[in-house]
Amino acid sequence: MGDMDRLISFRLCLFPNSLPVEGNVVWSSDCTPRRIFSFWNSWQDLSGLASYSSWKSLSVIDPMRILVVEDEPDLRRLVVQALRENGYAVDDAADGHDGLYKATTWEYDAIVLDLMLPKICGLELLRRLRKTHRTPVLILSARDTLPDRVDGLDQGADDYLVKPFGLPELLARVRALIRRSVGKADSVVELGEVRIDTRTRTVTRGQEPVALTAREYSLVELLGLRCGELVTRTQIYDHLFDENDDTLSNLVEVHVSNVRKKLGKGFIETRRGQGYIVHPTGQAPLSDSDEDNLHG
Repeated sequence: MGDMDRLISFRLCLFPNSLPVEGNVVWSSDCTPRRIFSFWNSWQDLSGLASYSSWKSLSVIDPMRILVVEDEPDLRRLVVQALRENGYAVDDAADGHDGLYKATTWEYDAIVLDLMLPKICGLELLRRLRKTHRTPVLILSARDTLPDRVDGLDQGADDYLVKPFGLPELLARVRALIRRSVGKADSVVELGEVRIDTRTRTVTRGQEPVALTAREYSLVELLGLRCGELVTRTQIYDHLFDENDDTLSNLVEVHVSNVRKKLGKGFIETRRGQGYIVHPTGQAPLSDSDEDNLHG
């Protein structure tokens, strides 16, 4: 079986009900072309995987957590699928009531929000959300007039993308939202000899590329974007896993241990009973009394 055959077989295995694709146009159930994304653009980097076990492992790897609130089923499924294919843990909601509940119950790195929603409209959801949460929000709407865009931003949205849209732009805007939310303007985070590129989702150490699993990378990115800040174990679970994940109680510790093996024992510091932290130098300040904290 060739790479392309594996590519198609794996895609059909995971997404057997996908809509027909013609180039960059995905056709919705009402025969309206929506230029959402090209499946080939999303999958071409995976064609080098050689075994079924490698393909299978991709379906259970998720990183930073996004909420998609969209009432049109086909479009919602396509956006969720696109985000997951690009490494995000994604929850979704089909109406404003469910969207508001999830947005205020769990911690998300970003929310993709439609405006014309049943039960609670998108702008009302946004107004209620902003009373208690500062989660970055990207409005995704067919309302394309200047007053619509201005109103959405004034109500508390961080960005506004008009339908139809392209996948590269959607992903770039989501990445930018997450960076800005933690005060990072650049897509590259440097921590001593460790360099994290959030655009290409790669990590190097001393100019040498470091092979990380998707969840290991997500952990490194999460801690790197919050360099110098304590990140609790609960926050890590919230950011790395979606609502459909079955997780083990020690899974965070396993990933932390694996990252230390690849980036150095001192890259992640454990604050016992509190959480984890990385430092601007890429090494935790070390004394005899707290050396054990690196291994907790």
